[in-house]
Amino acid sequence: MLSNASPDSSFANACVLVTGAANGIGAALAQALLAQGARVIAVDQDAAGLQALRAGVGARAFASEGASEGASEGTAQLFTAEVDISDAAAVNAAVAQGESALGPIDKLACVAGILQMGKIADLTDDQWARTFAVNVNGTFNVCRAVAQGMIARKRGAIVNVSSNAATTPRASMGAYAASKAAVTQMTRCLGLELAEHGIRCNIVSPGSTDTEMQRAMWRTGSSAEMVIEGSLAGYRLGIPLRKIARADEIVDSILFLLSDRASHVTLHDLRVDGGATLDQ
Repeated sequence: MLSNASPDSSFANACVLVTGAANGIGAALAQALLAQGARVIAVDQDAAGLQALRAGVGARAFASEGASEGASEGTAQLFTAEVDISDAAAVNAAVAQGESALGPIDKLACVAGILQMGKIADLTDDQWARTFAVNVNGTFNVCRAVAQGMIARKRGAIVNVSSNAATTPRASMGAYAASKAAVTQMTRCLGLELAEHGIRCNIVSPGSTDTEMQRAMWRTGSSAEMVIEGSLAGYRLGIPLRKIARADEIVDSILFLLSDRASHVTLHDLRVDGGATLDQ
């Protein structure tokens, strides 16, 4: 579902890199940015999802491997790169290729992430390591690669998508919660370091959102109703607004923090969870 946000001149012809752009919040964000006139570098390891994104844009899109969808120089608005963001060298290459195709990156949204369920005592080394490799190392890899160019240009805006689980303990979500806590604090530190260069860094922390990640949890015994009601046995509050978030509601928050409307906002963690964590 596309964002309902009105067109924002902040994005007209701006170059925005979005990770996790093949599905869920990332895909909805990429589509919303394109609708507002942005040039989008879409990064994901899901080749089929990226192909679907290109198909929706048609002649204004092409892929890093050269699989042109009919784009001609000066008309392309979407560049896609199939990348595992935990691979720093691949990230650096994708950023360079994307900027060569669409120009210097003005704004960055790191949306990519994975969810590993399981009690901490039961997690394998690989499950723990992979969660941090994608959620923390991947976000670091992308932020580092993009921030270097932003520093040179003395402008930019970065939004990293974390989670309300970063500050609220969740049973069987220890790896995910710990990784998102790292993302939140890393983003604050990055914002402090980049402020002198005129670059803003903020965080959006969603709660339960109707994406494939959330639906996968429902298929293993949970449900939208259970999430909304909460669980005394699981020490989990429900959602005061009595609904699961839509992807476009999260997208609107990201767009605001990336936009010039948030020109004096940095190091901020915007909780978008319907009150589920009582805005801790």
